[in-house]
Amino acid sequence: MRSAWALAGIGIVGLIVWPIAGPVWALATVCLGLLLLLARHAANLAALADWLRDPLAKPVPQGGGAWEQVLVALYHFVRARIKQERQLADDLTRFRNAGLALPDGVVLLDAHDHIEWCNPIASEYLGLDEQRDPGQPLVNIVRHPDLAAYLEHGEYAEPLTLRLARGGGRVLSLAIIPYGEAQKLLLASDITLAEKVETMRRDFVANVSHELKSPLTVVAGFLETLTDSEVKLDEERRRGYLEMMREHTRRMQRLVEDLLTLSALESDRGPGDETLVDVPALLAGVREEALALSGGRHRVALSIEDPLALFANAQQLRSAFGNLVSNAVHYTPAGGDIRLSWRRRGAQAVFSVSDSGPGIEPRHIPRLTERFYRVDHSRSRETGGTGLGLAIVKHVLTRHQATLEIESEPGKGSSFSAVFPARRVKSAADAAPVAST
Repeated sequence: MRSAWALAGIGIVGLIVWPIAGPVWALATVCLGLLLLLARHAANLAALADWLRDPLAKPVPQGGGAWEQVLVALYHFVRARIKQERQLADDLTRFRNAGLALPDGVVLLDAHDHIEWCNPIASEYLGLDEQRDPGQPLVNIVRHPDLAAYLEHGEYAEPLTLRLARGGGRVLSLAIIPYGEAQKLLLASDITLAEKVETMRRDFVANVSHELKSPLTVVAGFLETLTDSEVKLDEERRRGYLEMMREHTRRMQRLVEDLLTLSALESDRGPGDETLVDVPALLAGVREEALALSGGRHRVALSIEDPLALFANAQQLRSAFGNLVSNAVHYTPAGGDIRLSWRRRGAQAVFSVSDSGPGIEPRHIPRLTERFYRVDHSRSRETGGTGLGLAIVKHVLTRHQATLEIESEPGKGSSFSAVFPARRVKSAADAAPVAST
């Protein structure tokens, strides 16, 4: 409409000039008006063409007349597109930040299983390069036949468990979620710890079953013999059978008690009720128990170099110290020496149990605190050990922020030391009396 009005105005001016100056000047006036209108359109067109060369760096040009409406509409269109692009960029940034914050690995795959994007966790788990690998087929980077078969099969209802040679034998659970146009979202979760826990659970059940099987078999066999009316037993053999049944029953009872103690330690979050424990008095009771357990077969000495007390759980402390001492009694041959000591080491306090037993080979020492781990299975069963004593000691010391140090040499005995941090060490004069058990 504005162009039409402009043309109409030029025509009207020409008609006005005609009767005044004649037809030549009227024609000249119309031609000049048309040239000015054309120049104006050419200038606006040139400005638009210049803006289109780099629309993001320059603002939309301004114009008049017919071009004003066109350029204003273009300006609003550009503003809407810029706003939309910013929104998309913000959404993409939030998505990437969410992907970066996830504790699992995230990989975006296209329809041909090529990598579009991955987060740093996926780079760590799968060995991907965030800068170099986008556009590469995933199976070319993660060369594992199970992954290739999983992607080719196309059934993603169940996650894939992938055991990798790299990363110290890391175990991953890979889940694929299809989305968009044949695209896929791959989630990689590290389940190495869960796998280890499950393996430990299976081993624990197998070990408990094995430990209970032998005494139960013996007791069942003797019961069958004693209840068989056709078998004639004299009183001495009958008493012998009953004594062996009693011993195996005690063994099962000790195993159950140790399992309950270990379960209680693992289920509680803290050391429980803590008081200032008079350790020298507690160790005096532990030594008496060791003498009773030894039955005069060993020399048991107690050395208190510094009368220190500990801020600790007295019951758990007695359990840990008692297990260390009973192990020394069980594994030291008759006539051997067992030395208990309580001393200061700098700001720390140390309880040590040393014996003159057969010693332990270095390869066994890192595993001694594992449940049911035994250096000599036959010797352990002969002494009545359950294989849980040092595991209980480890849990008690961990709850008290203490550490267990083991020194041993085959043929020269062993030394087990519980080292307590300075913040738990107090003066023995402030400690409460230790209740006897």
